[in-house]
Amino acid sequence: MENLIALLVAAPLLGAAVLLCGGRRLDRSGHWIGTLLAAASFVIGAVLFTDMLGKGADDRALHQKLFSWIPVEGFQADVAFQLDQLSMTFVLLITGVGTLIHIYSIGYMEHDERRRRFFGFLNLFLAAMLLLVLADNYLLLYAGWEGVGLASYLLIGFWQHKPTAATAAKKAFLVNRVGDIGLSIAIMLMFTTFGTFAFGPVLGSAGDASEGKLTAIGLMLLLAACGKSAQVPLQSWLGDAMEGPTPVSALIHAATMVTAGVYLIVRSGVIFNAAPDAQLVVAIVGAVTLLFGAIVGCAKDDIKKALAGSTMSQIGYMVLAAGLGPIGYVFAIMHLVTHGFFKAGLFLGAGSVMHGMNDEVDMRRYGGLRKYMPVTFVTFGLGYLAIIGFPGLSGFFSKDKIIEAAFAKGGTEGWILGSVALLGAAITAFYMTRVMLMTFFGQKRWQPDAEGREPHPHESPRSMTIPMIVLAFGSVFAGGFFSIGDRFLHWLEPVTGHDHGDAPISAATVTAATMVVLVVGVAVAWSLYGRKPVPAVAPRGSLLTRAARRDLLQDDFNHVVLVRGGEHLTRSLVYVDHTLVDGVVNGTAASMGGLSGRLRKLQNGYARTYAVSMFGGTAVLIAATLLMRAV
Repeated sequence: MENLIALLVAAPLLGAAVLLCGGRRLDRSGHWIGTLLAAASFVIGAVLFTDMLGKGADDRALHQKLFSWIPVEGFQADVAFQLDQLSMTFVLLITGVGTLIHIYSIGYMEHDERRRRFFGFLNLFLAAMLLLVLADNYLLLYAGWEGVGLASYLLIGFWQHKPTAATAAKKAFLVNRVGDIGLSIAIMLMFTTFGTFAFGPVLGSAGDASEGKLTAIGLMLLLAACGKSAQVPLQSWLGDAMEGPTPVSALIHAATMVTAGVYLIVRSGVIFNAAPDAQLVVAIVGAVTLLFGAIVGCAKDDIKKALAGSTMSQIGYMVLAAGLGPIGYVFAIMHLVTHGFFKAGLFLGAGSVMHGMNDEVDMRRYGGLRKYMPVTFVTFGLGYLAIIGFPGLSGFFSKDKIIEAAFAKGGTEGWILGSVALLGAAITAFYMTRVMLMTFFGQKRWQPDAEGREPHPHESPRSMTIPMIVLAFGSVFAGGFFSIGDRFLHWLEPVTGHDHGDAPISAATVTAATMVVLVVGVAVAWSLYGRKPVPAVAPRGSLLTRAARRDLLQDDFNHVVLVRGGEHLTRSLVYVDHTLVDGVVNGTAASMGGLSGRLRKLQNGYARTYAVSMFGGTAVLIAATLLMRAV
């Protein structure tokens, strides 16, 4: 069965090569080729999953080595794959949700002249993401990591005729490069410490390395995760990335790419377990980001940017859980999977709304759409209930477990992290209820666009609604399915390990508190957006609201600290280069030129001058000789 692992990556990679190199002759069938190859990868994953279930928990890992990538003395890097319970979870999520988004894109991108190329980029992204999660060493993981960055750049900027899309793609690419530096440094430190890149030897020997070096490696891995998963301080690219087509937002920014950082931290869990300081920083970054994203999501009127803030917040929950160590690793991945269902469904629902509203994204110009788009309303509504943690739905089981695990951390840290997670749940209920009310309830508020066309809301075609329905089923049932008999915990525990911790309060108390804050969040949103009409123009709002509309001034901070700081640093270096470095070089050259000019005057071509020089030199030598004898 291990011979099938490479086919998981090969199928979408073949699709990308065919679609991007096949030319216009494939314009009519390219979308089907891309979708079928994505589905083929999912089928292969399902076959491997079925085979894995038939084995014992400790015998499920498969390895496949294709060839030696860089075989030199003292430096061995292989193209080899590892399929265990953790990577299998990601394989099924990436290929399953990816295939649904391919199907959705058939209808959504129907009238786009470059649809074939779009599907080629989607296949390229799937191949890179699968390479990332299947690699059995950090160097090959890095290759997939960079491939994901490239594919996301191409997809975010797919409509490059829009300056905002081109700028967003460049911004995402540059911010992610900062995180990539962290991963490259971490890999170098691993090699100098362990002499290898492979997961087995590195993670197996982590306990023998010094805590200081492991802390450095952990912090560099965290920097990489912050870039890919849009965590503070490298979160500024995510909102702007909504300029890409909506299927891109669903695939990259809900289910797959932004979860790569969570995978990296959990996969490297042994390193973080041996470096508690780095692990604590992971938890702090997750806690800060979950509040940061939630606050930003409260103030956005653009439906996709509101969901982008939500994504940032929910990934923050996962990073927080990963920072709890063995107490939270399983729940971080569990929430990652359930989030993949309901957030992808929410983004596809947003795309369906835009499809019926002439690509309008301002929720203040929606209202009452449940009458016109019943399937979108129901599927979006189920995703909404799942993300706020409504009892019985997926988010209720996965997010509550993270809150419980945060309290189970114990001590002051546990109380602080648990309280932050609980507050985040309240804000989540508020901003998602706001999105739901402004979009599907109240009176219609849409107006003719600049060209005089008035939207005529209508339900999307089946190619778009069927994936939404499938994802809605996952939003409803996945969490409960995973929780029955601790099924998901037992599935991942052989890879991630698990520690129940010592919770200061019972799970029932945590659940009750979560329900209270959920009701409070919904009630506040209803009082502001349900009981009274939504104004067509956003009110000025409080200082916090105005800051949240500008993403809590993150771009302003980056501009002042990084852009202007970089400009000043560059100017200072240029000044030092001109005055000091070039000054020394040019001064030395000028001095030698002046000296040579003076010496040149002695060579005037007159014999009498040379005779006098010889006579003078001879006189000096005779005088020196006589003086030496006298002494």
